[in-house]
Amino acid sequence: MVAPELHGDLSGSAASSGDARPVLGHVNLMVDTFIANANLEDLRAIVRGMLATSPPSVAAAFTAAARQRLVRVKATDVPDTTDFFAAGPDGSSAEPTEKLNSALLRIRTLYGSGLGFASLKILARVVGATVGLRWDEDGAMEDTLAIIDADISQAIQSAKEELDGNRVMDMQEAREVVEELRSAVHESQKDVKKWDGAFPFERAASSLEFWRV
Repeated sequence: MVAPELHGDLSGSAASSGDARPVLGHVNLMVDTFIANANLEDLRAIVRGMLATSPPSVAAAFTAAARQRLVRVKATDVPDTTDFFAAGPDGSSAEPTEKLNSALLRIRTLYGSGLGFASLKILARVVGATVGLRWDEDGAMEDTLAIIDADISQAIQSAKEELDGNRVMDMQEAREVVEELRSAVHESQKDVKKWDGAFPFERAASSLEFWRV
């Protein structure tokens, strides 16, 4: 088949831009189609690979976009802590619920994107919700509380980076968040002593002991 003859000067800016726009539009449409249909594991692998092989500015732009999205969808709002824990089969010990697991996922997206203080505010309420509860040794509740303890440590590190990056808009509110968490951890420690349980937030208590905002 003979290639069609091209007429006119294609070197001009109007012709060049007119020729380029459909190609870019087509690529964007295909990328959007891929994103809409790819499974979560593929998307995670692609994002991790892209961030690992790109300049640091790309990761910074990614987390900035993530923070904007989380704020826009009100992910920083403190959820109702009712039903975070439920009575176990014996009726006397507590167990974590799916509502708590969902809240923990949200918390991790917050501190993972650099919204450390927002995540600490929710974690303070989670810790506070454990006061008055009892749980079995080596049970699901104890395992979950150990994970929450680790979450608090990571959220504190995220909050410190938030401070270092001058991204804290209200320092007084940040101080209040830290004090609320410190108070909740202290109350938990006192409460656990009443029934000779194992204090689940040792790492958090250690991280908070000398931290001043």
